[in-house]
Amino acid sequence: MAISQAARKNHDQLFPDHVSTLAITDPELIEIFDNFAFDEVLAHSRLDTRARLMVQLASLIACGALAEYRAMLGAALTIGVTPVEAKEIVYQAVAYVGMARVFDFIHATNQVLTDRGVELPLEGQATTVPEDRAEKGRAVQEHIVGIERVQTMYDGATEDALHFQQFLSANCFGDYLARAGIDISTRELLTFAMLISLGGADPQAKGHVAANLNVGNTRQQLLDVITVLVPFIGYPRSLNALAAVNEAAESEHPANDAPAVEH
Repeated sequence: MAISQAARKNHDQLFPDHVSTLAITDPELIEIFDNFAFDEVLAHSRLDTRARLMVQLASLIACGALAEYRAMLGAALTIGVTPVEAKEIVYQAVAYVGMARVFDFIHATNQVLTDRGVELPLEGQATTVPEDRAEKGRAVQEHIVGIERVQTMYDGATEDALHFQQFLSANCFGDYLARAGIDISTRELLTFAMLISLGGADPQAKGHVAANLNVGNTRQQLLDVITVLVPFIGYPRSLNALAAVNEAAESEHPANDAPAVEH
């Protein structure tokens, strides 16, 4: 088996003049992987290169794949993902993956950007302040999830657990999702990529299928996200994600009838 012309071209677009050490030590594996990830997979996805790299970066953070993330971040910056977008992906991951896992990725991102001559800190992207983060966050939450869904979650919360719903509105949505730098529809694709890559978050992934549809993303876009992540997250998580998308498709009105989002 040899690396196909399409795979070589797509790989070289991201990693110009780079020869992987695995191509020397494990040539059979690299031929299999590159032909799949950079040829066969891309033939079945309609995502443009920038969108593909952004969801792959989000996925790699959720997977905890720091070395692969470094390499792919360099590729993303090479093809036009901006430093602000790169930083926003990492920041958003804090809400869905947690600081414990994201901490090293923040430092890796800073190092890659600094090595490329980017001056830090970047211009701030916050759109809320402590006084309005809860109100603005809930408005963003209602836009993504739906007003009735959010109210149902608040109404269903016990008194001793109400603060979790308040955290979601003010922190998850107010502090992170309301930020500028990346539009809401793209942020929802990133969230979906993180959840299906994280493992153990199937209910949340199902909820965010509906949320993606609510903000204008399509079934095809969600399938495209899964497609480009298969080489990185493997088949069990990919098939779980596909099941979540198909479950939403079985409903006549998936955006309205899907289960409430659980973060």
